[in-house]
Amino acid sequence: MPNTAPQLESVGAEMHSLISRLFPICRSMTGEGVRETLRIVQEHVPLTIQEIPTGTQAFDWEVPQEWTIRGAYIKDAGGNRIIDFCDSNLHVVSGSHGVDTTMRWSDLKNNIHTLPDYPDWIPYRTCFHQSGWGFCMSHRQFAEIDAIGDLEYQVCIDATLTDGSLTYGELFLPGTTDDEILLSCHVCHPSMANDNLSGVSVTTRLAELMESVPRHYTYRFLFIPGTIGSITWLAQNEDCAERIDHGLVVTCVGDADHPTYKRSRQGTAMIDRVVEFALSQRNLPFVMENFSPYGYDERQYCSPGFDLPVGLLTRSPWGRFPEYHSSADDLTFIKPFALADSLRLILDVFDILENDGSYVNLNPMCEPQLGKRGLYDMMGGKQNVKDLRMALLWVLNYSDGGHSLLEIAHRARLPFPAIRAACDKLVEAGLLKAQPPE
Repeated sequence: MPNTAPQLESVGAEMHSLISRLFPICRSMTGEGVRETLRIVQEHVPLTIQEIPTGTQAFDWEVPQEWTIRGAYIKDAGGNRIIDFCDSNLHVVSGSHGVDTTMRWSDLKNNIHTLPDYPDWIPYRTCFHQSGWGFCMSHRQFAEIDAIGDLEYQVCIDATLTDGSLTYGELFLPGTTDDEILLSCHVCHPSMANDNLSGVSVTTRLAELMESVPRHYTYRFLFIPGTIGSITWLAQNEDCAERIDHGLVVTCVGDADHPTYKRSRQGTAMIDRVVEFALSQRNLPFVMENFSPYGYDERQYCSPGFDLPVGLLTRSPWGRFPEYHSSADDLTFIKPFALADSLRLILDVFDILENDGSYVNLNPMCEPQLGKRGLYDMMGGKQNVKDLRMALLWVLNYSDGGHSLLEIAHRARLPFPAIRAACDKLVEAGLLKAQPPE
């Protein structure tokens, strides 16, 4: 696995810079905003762009029409724009149909959304699965307008829903085995840094790193619209889904909170155990949560017909931080160090998955003499040497073909790299051999 530890600070800044570039784009479930986002990601990794036509059946769903917005505003009687889509693409409810009319405030305010508890923030709202329209503004501004009285306002939303396609990006990196590791992030939210651009930037950097190293597993990276994107991909790729051995949905990984991992529906899948072990080795706070059928795209991958071993990695979980789905989820809310830490954690997970295995002790009758094989000299005073010394003994004792290196590391409470290094030295010394996979 690539070692990013010395460059974490600069890597975090680079990921933050990518988010800054993507942040102004008005993304939606479909349309040009998603395509523009994927074109920028293509500058970093060779994504294949897929276009699935409107109306395509995807299990119980159907690929929706494309939503295109060209502008929107609310004008007062003096011609002043009190709301302008150009100022924030959160000002318009995503999916709104076109409007061009004059309305009194008493009618208009029923189509305006605010956050009373956070009066300076603009909420993010959608209406894709039902026909409608609306605006979003700060509650402070709403209260000021409301106090003026029941005046008339010109209301315009220049938007259309037309047949087109759903767009997603995919990167496929073959390994020495057809068994796959899936990384999935969503690309459908406008101007929200943690949800969803932190996941996009971290997944992009992971794809860059994994493209440049030898791989045992095959890696599949998906950049998709939330919910309908994963449903459509699964409907189009049922045969590929069967090869997914491990998977992560990555989002909300840029804020300063500690990591939270939501287990797959299986609960004890290898990915669940590996993530928990990797988190436990850091000696930092973390939270493990059981699966629930509500959340991000993990609920599609883990639907009972697929039941894939896919978990959800976040820092602050969705819906549980005040900035969620609001204008406060901005470039100041996410931190380069948190992006880099999330990247490092996933690389640690990849390292375990790539290097785990079961081995057989070829000299199981009592402890073999390590000194005559040049292994005793490693028993020195430094902590990493002490770890390796203990790792040698643990690996020898539990390499009976029935315990994986991850299980040994967990029992020994030792870093996985120390267990792996001990295993390699014991194989080199002729004391260990790999147990063929079943």
